[in-house]
Amino acid sequence: MPAEADRPARADSALASTLAVSVMRLARRLRQERDTDLTATQLSALGSIRRHGPLTIGALAAHERVQPPSMTRTVSCLLELGMVTRAAHPTDGRQVIVELSDDGLALLETERRRRDAWLSHRLRELEAEDREVLRRAVPLLEGLAQA
Repeated sequence: MPAEADRPARADSALASTLAVSVMRLARRLRQERDTDLTATQLSALGSIRRHGPLTIGALAAHERVQPPSMTRTVSCLLELGMVTRAAHPTDGRQVIVELSDDGLALLETERRRRDAWLSHRLRELEAEDREVLRRAVPLLEGLAQA
């Protein structure tokens, strides 16, 4: 009986392993569709600013789950490239607010269109039932990513 009770745990472990590998491969393939010299970290930071609006470096670091000194370096590079702008915090002179520049927004839009075009093409190659499975899986994957 103990061996039968252990089967779901082994099945979950196998699912975790194969799902992780599949998601990483898809993420790698989507990164290959990029046409920018920005790093994945820089693009992710730009995406967070787009999603959440202007942020302090500390808040951006929290969203990206990195330490503030690391985010300071990332933001400095993005500033040099003209992808973001900095402004004084309205109530705390020790902080700055980072927001997307027009160039940063344009780059995100271009990259998103490129990625979505590639993925849309690949999705059209699937059967309708398989596309529906993926459609239903999206909220589950989002939930896993947020945990």
